[in-house]
Amino acid sequence: MNAVIPHADPRPASPSGALRTTGPWRVRAADPALEQVAGTVRALLAPHLSGSADLAPLELVLGLDGEACAPPLGAAPGGGAHPVDEGYRLRVDAAGISCLARTPEGAFRGATTAVQLIATSRAPGELPFQELADAPRYAWRGLMVDPARTFLTPDELRRIIDLAALYKLNVLHLHLTDNEGWRIELPGTPRLTAPGPDGAARDFYTAAEFRALQDYAARRFVTVVPEIDLPGHCATLREAVPGLPPAPAPPGLADRFPFVPPLDLSDEATRTAVTRILTDVCALTAGPHVHIGADEAFGATPESFDASVRELRAIVRALGKRPVAWQESSRAGIGPQDIAQYWVDVAMMDLPDTAEELAARPELVAAGRTLEIIGALKRFFAPTDDDLGRTVEGGGRVLLSPQSHLYLDRPYAAEFAPPGQSGEAARLGFDGYRPLGVRHTAAWDPGAYAIPDACVAGVEATVFAERFAGFADVSVLLLPRLASVAEAAWCGRAPEWTEYRERLAHHGRLWSDRDLSYFASTEVPWR
Repeated sequence: MNAVIPHADPRPASPSGALRTTGPWRVRAADPALEQVAGTVRALLAPHLSGSADLAPLELVLGLDGEACAPPLGAAPGGGAHPVDEGYRLRVDAAGISCLARTPEGAFRGATTAVQLIATSRAPGELPFQELADAPRYAWRGLMVDPARTFLTPDELRRIIDLAALYKLNVLHLHLTDNEGWRIELPGTPRLTAPGPDGAARDFYTAAEFRALQDYAARRFVTVVPEIDLPGHCATLREAVPGLPPAPAPPGLADRFPFVPPLDLSDEATRTAVTRILTDVCALTAGPHVHIGADEAFGATPESFDASVRELRAIVRALGKRPVAWQESSRAGIGPQDIAQYWVDVAMMDLPDTAEELAARPELVAAGRTLEIIGALKRFFAPTDDDLGRTVEGGGRVLLSPQSHLYLDRPYAAEFAPPGQSGEAARLGFDGYRPLGVRHTAAWDPGAYAIPDACVAGVEATVFAERFAGFADVSVLLLPRLASVAEAAWCGRAPEWTEYRERLAHHGRLWSDRDLSYFASTEVPWR
């Protein structure tokens, strides 16, 4: 594997030289099967074109050949028994840039490398002649965003899809429901998106918008996975379908900590309402996967939670889709047909044990965390320490999203804020996480978990929306950190920091071309 952010000169082509990158570019499909791919690449390349139209056009050629690459590890996001071959070969020479691959997906991945090379060419307007061959390590390379808490318009989601595609990600996981909002129109339960009690309109994606978004993503070889978060995180559902009974709760819990009671899927009315909702969601979903949530069901007994997860899985499977769930779902039993998204254990939460340790964490103090609350959190999350092992022992697939590195709503450390961005560093990010830098995320090694190859699903970054106000904020939280996560997912290892930061330094111009805000961390020598 090479890299998501390509090296300047992986293997010099012969003879040596450099290609001018300014001026007009044409994208040409050498095979009729790639005409649509070529059109998509033209749209991705357009923001990065500059220079005189008087110059002779340059050419990016996309072709198909029969040379196969080693298959990647993990679950195929778009379905099928085996992941698609996304490998490609790329050549830069005096004639332009050519990308050859066995599949349209591979040709597209090669073309995104070409777009990056053109947009970030190190010498002004010049790209060294070179050749590279590349293929991914992991089949599922995803990004989760959270319009449930902070709505993102369809146009903003399309910009995120373009960004994901440029960095060779192939899944957009949409966290569509939570206590704060329900963001997808479902004909069987219209009250979920009806105006609120005060008459105010709610933001949501119509069925037509959701279908169009999936079509847009598919042209970039990105699969959309919708998440309906159950049985917890269900305040909006309870408001729309009043009268559903709470799940049985552990004794005394309700009187000590406020929470929205999780749903009880053993209740007939609840099961009927949820089945109606999931029937509509599955009918609207073009891809093979639907995420059922199953995280943080605070206030449900283990027995109730397990029964609800089993019921949710059964409903989705009966509707012809494959359920994905957060790691807690492993406690309801797990097998090779299940995908569990691993995100946390107690050590990863990085919580203090003493008053002195708490005092040294101003972000936790400011967020109102007390030793009692922290103790309750540790007790509630104690079973997470066994979720990963339980998933592997059961033969389930692990989707790696560890909070320690892949939760990109982590605040940036103030010491790395450039002039003019200290306010953003202080304002953005979840207040329960220790602020850290870009290098911390780039150090993540997906191979560090000793997971057998047969139990790997893939890699997915997340950006939850507790503390941002719109698209510009999510862009700053994603960039530059998303690039290193994408590279680890593609290559299967962490990049070497000194070399990687030099490559990353040129990508600020790519983001600026696309009008994407980013955190210009002083850890990186931006050029």
